[in-house]
Amino acid sequence: MPLSICATPIGNLEDVTLRVLRELREADLVLCEDTRRTRILLDRHGIEARLKSYHEHNEAERTAEVLPRLETGERIALTSDAGLPGVSDPGARLISAALEAGVAVTVLPGASAVETALVASGLVADRYQFVGYLPRGGRAALWAELARWPHAVVAFESPRRLPATLASLAEAMPERPVAVCRELTKMFEEVIRGTAAEVAAQMAEPPKGEITLVLGAFDAEADDEEEALGAVAELVAAGAGRKQAAEVVARLTRQSRNRLYRASL
Repeated sequence: MPLSICATPIGNLEDVTLRVLRELREADLVLCEDTRRTRILLDRHGIEARLKSYHEHNEAERTAEVLPRLETGERIALTSDAGLPGVSDPGARLISAALEAGVAVTVLPGASAVETALVASGLVADRYQFVGYLPRGGRAALWAELARWPHAVVAFESPRRLPATLASLAEAMPERPVAVCRELTKMFEEVIRGTAAEVAAQMAEPPKGEITLVLGAFDAEADDEEEALGAVAELVAAGAGRKQAAEVVARLTRQSRNRLYRASL
């Protein structure tokens, strides 16, 4: 039997698939990040199952314990407290070990805080980057990197650190569109949208609940053109002819010479 990776709700207990419920019901063993949290989900749907903890502090031990059972054909399901195991949650070690041992691994998809936040933010784009939990330090370097990414960014952040994170972001990119998604799919779900500066001003105090942060796509071409126009203006101010300045900057930046000339008038 395969190792089944089961996505669980990110908040609302009804956001679980019929396929996941069947697997949890029929599994010989359900590995879960927190047995108490998973028991609440199972009780809500009338499922009795044998549970065993599998979290960041016992991953190595549990993997060594469970792998032989998978190899003998036991049916084992892996869950996390919310979402899909292995995505910012324990599970990657067991999945890798199972695949290396020739055990089939099947994924039962479901609710995702990343995609839910992206859609709820209104900042949906053809491409986005998920960066997991934001680092505790080095924010200036992170913002400098993200400032050059032309696509949307989704990240997790703790409520306690959120105000400082937003203040730092507002200082680096005050006009970047931002959405703070709080308690997604739960009773007190809230999405706060605006520029980084606006959202930082609204959230000066730590909120309650789980947070997913979305940064909107950045128009890199518009920013590059603005910088090119600034360079044309500097050359003109230094005494260069406008057409000559536009031609030089266009050659260096690959912007349209005619566009730069017209926009600089």
